[in-house]
Amino acid sequence: MLALYKECMRAAQHKTGFQATVRTEFRRNSQLPRTDTLRIEYAMRNGYRKLDMMRDPRVSGMGQFVDTKDQK
Repeated sequence: MLALYKECMRAAQHKTGFQATVRTEFRRNSQLPRTDTLRIEYAMRNGYRKLDMMRDPRVSGMGQFVDTKDQK
């Protein structure tokens, strides 16, 4: 997980606003129970997909889904 985080932060360096999104996603996923291997594997696969997207020079923005329950 740490290697993925470092790679994401390196890729996000060159794009405005990406580092905050990376931090937010990793903090949110850090709350997953360590015994929930399926969700952890899903989060890792999703992280590698987003890393590939950040490395793409044609990508200039990254959407972020927000849970409306947390905004109250």
